[in-house]
Amino acid sequence: MAYNLLKGKNGLIFGALNANSIAWKIAEKAHEEGAEFVLTNSPTAFRLGEINKLAAKTNSQMVPADATKVEDLENLLIKTMEIFDGKIDFILHSIGMSPNVRKKRSYDDLNYSYFSQTLDISAISFHKVLQSAKKLDAINEYGSVVALSYIAGQRTFYGYNDMAEAKSMLESIARSFGYIYGREKNVRVNTVSQSPTQTTAGSGIKGFDGLYDYSDRMSPLGNASAQECADYCITLFSDLTRKITMQNLFHDGGFSGMGMSARVMGFYNRCLDNLLPDEW
Repeated sequence: MAYNLLKGKNGLIFGALNANSIAWKIAEKAHEEGAEFVLTNSPTAFRLGEINKLAAKTNSQMVPADATKVEDLENLLIKTMEIFDGKIDFILHSIGMSPNVRKKRSYDDLNYSYFSQTLDISAISFHKVLQSAKKLDAINEYGSVVALSYIAGQRTFYGYNDMAEAKSMLESIARSFGYIYGREKNVRVNTVSQSPTQTTAGSGIKGFDGLYDYSDRMSPLGNASAQECADYCITLFSDLTRKITMQNLFHDGGFSGMGMSARVMGFYNRCLDNLLPDEW
């Protein structure tokens, strides 16, 4: 059901790769709620061709940009404002990649060149987007910028590797830049800490299936899906949340508030009962 929450609003969506990606679901929902937007991703992602289907479905224009390059971002923002003949109302940053994860390098054996790339792609790009938008005065008053995060920015999750540092930095940038952008331009900046989600990027994390299952069992409401994340992000782009900024907002079925559930404790106790004394 649509509520026209974004009717008359224009935006910019980073990171829609294929139909499994959260950014793709957010773009579809934004279109359903009345928004117009430009889709952007790296030139490599554009060559894969999937995003063309989304652009056709949502009647959107596409502008490729490398989010780690300021000149690309400035060109993207200028072209986006030309397309809409004015400023935009929202930006989604859904970008994350770790070469160390892709190369299966363990956390205690990181390639530091890869580590720098992880931070640049997954977090510093967010600062570059915000800085470029502010310098160009590209966002309307009470506009909204949202970046997707994960609870590994606060807690240790085996296998999440150097992406944990990237998420911590991403959330810090939202707070630091959110203060400046809010004070000077009334622009909101938040991060959404989403449940483990079955996406192309998520599947690259070591032990993802086990992590997904554990989180789902631990969360009182179960894992939040990509579609449910899209619904939530739409409210953050809308005028219903005009005074929410500098927040890391957990959208995880309650997982972030849990210590131990009865379901998981029962499983843990059964496992202990089956162990031999010398295995404790």
